[in-house]
Amino acid sequence: MKTAEYLEVLDREGRLLAAAADAAGADAEVPTCPEWQVRDLLRHTGVVHRWAAAVVADGQPEGRPGGEPPELDGAELVAWYRESHRLLLDTLAAAPADTECWTFLPLPGPSPLTFWSRRQAHETTVHRYDAESARGGTPSPIAPGFAVDGIDELLRGFHARSRSRLRSEEPRVLRIRAVDAGADAVWTLRLTAEPPVCVRAAEGAAEAELSGPADQLYLALWNRRAVPQVTGDRSLAALWRERSAI
Repeated sequence: MKTAEYLEVLDREGRLLAAAADAAGADAEVPTCPEWQVRDLLRHTGVVHRWAAAVVADGQPEGRPGGEPPELDGAELVAWYRESHRLLLDTLAAAPADTECWTFLPLPGPSPLTFWSRRQAHETTVHRYDAESARGGTPSPIAPGFAVDGIDELLRGFHARSRSRLRSEEPRVLRIRAVDAGADAVWTLRLTAEPPVCVRAAEGAAEAELSGPADQLYLALWNRRAVPQVTGDRSLAALWRERSAI
């Protein structure tokens, strides 16, 4: 996907998040994040938006802590979130394509601007789903191609880092497959006591496979819903649930 496509997703998802949060109310529990109420979700996501905007706008060469959320609640907090989302979107849209700044995932290819547009589009999509789970009703759809992109970022980005807890004392092989997104929407994870090694291919035999439509699988791998289908050794699905949290 291109930067402009990520920005379109980011724009839409942030608007949906704010609308769902407003409808649910700040006191509403967030079923997909059991320790949170909607106010926690808005504060977290707004701070992340402002943090990412500052990294890009200032050309920060290394990571810095994010700021603290304001002491706002209710409608004022929703308005603050909307301002945070607009600040991020405007910053990314105005940044030159050759912007240089810090990034934090070992992903090949994307420029820093594309990296941040991609990361914030997925951050906002997952938290929009959280807000809609608090509101209730039918959640907004996630396009299969975007879901596959997010699965790839999670598996080959987040879980390629040394801080990934997705490990096994005994070597294990786990397959991930989006069944509605083409032959290349499949990943093989080799789990050891070291960080996972992931390739985007059905490489060798796997002990278990997690599969389903791309949008459902995307949310399942972010631990927002159950994995649609598990075949093979179900202990590997349990290992994912227990150790994959970011």
